[in-house]
Order: sequence, then structure tokens, then C-alpha cells
Amino acid sequence: MKIKFPEPFKHDHPPVLDVNKVLEERATLGQRAADKFSKTLGSWKFIIIQSIILGAWVVLNLLAWIKHWDPYPFILMNLVLSLQAAYAAPILMMSQNRQDERDRLEAHNDFLINQKAELEIRTILDHLEAQNKALQEIQRLLEEKQNQ
Repeated sequence: MKIKFPEPFKHDHPPVLDVNKVLEERATLGQRAADKFSKTLGSWKFIIIQSIILGAWVVLNLLAWIKHWDPYPFILMNLVLSLQAAYAAPILMMSQNRQDERDRLEAHNDFLINQKAELEIRTILDHLEAQNKALQEIQRLLEEKQNQ
């Protein structure tokens, strides 16, 4: 009996993509700016600096003996913070949309990798099955030889 093994597996699929590199290549100037802004706005350094500035604003206006540029209830400070929020929210959403795009690309990339892995695992299992049959045939031939 001639033992038949499957053909060797040919890796003819494209290479795995680096999602970070792909997104960096696709990023526009506005997207890069939104990411940088989002990274800065979402840091402890920003929160601490803004808290110091707002605290100084309040203290200077409460202690100013001659000229209050923004007396209590600090309407100018509220206006400045509202303007900051009005611009920060859409920019943060742009950055979040970019993150969503990255997640979708990464999920698609994972799906493609899983498909490739499934194909390779199937090939390995087929090869192992062929080896099992070959070993059984070898064992049968050895037993025949031994019984002679």
C-alpha cells in the first residue's frame, strides 16, 4: 500500500497588517491634532494646571482690593469654561471616532488572522490524520513481518 500525504501548505496570504501603522499613514492633519488635543486634555497634568489657574482666578478676584476683573459669581470664568467645553467636546468626539475606526480595523484584522489560522489548523489536522494512517499501516506491516 502506498502511503499518501497531503501536499505541503502554501502560505499565499498577505502579511498581517500593523493597525497602528495603517492608521498613522491614513491620518489627516486634523485627526492628528484631535488625537494630540485629546491626549493633553485627558491627562492629570492638564487637570492640575487648569485647577491651579481656576483657583488663582478665584483667589485673585476675591482678594483684589481695587480692581475685580471678574467679581463673584465669576461670570467671565464661566464663559471661558463654557467656550473651552464647547470646543473640547467636538474635538474629543473626533478623536473618539478615530479610536472607533481603529477598533473596527483591528477587529477586521483579527477576523482575517483567525481565518488564516483556521485554514492552517485544518491543514495540520489533515496532515496529522495522514500520519496516523501511515503509522497504522507501518504497524500492520511490522506485525505481519513479525508473525512470519
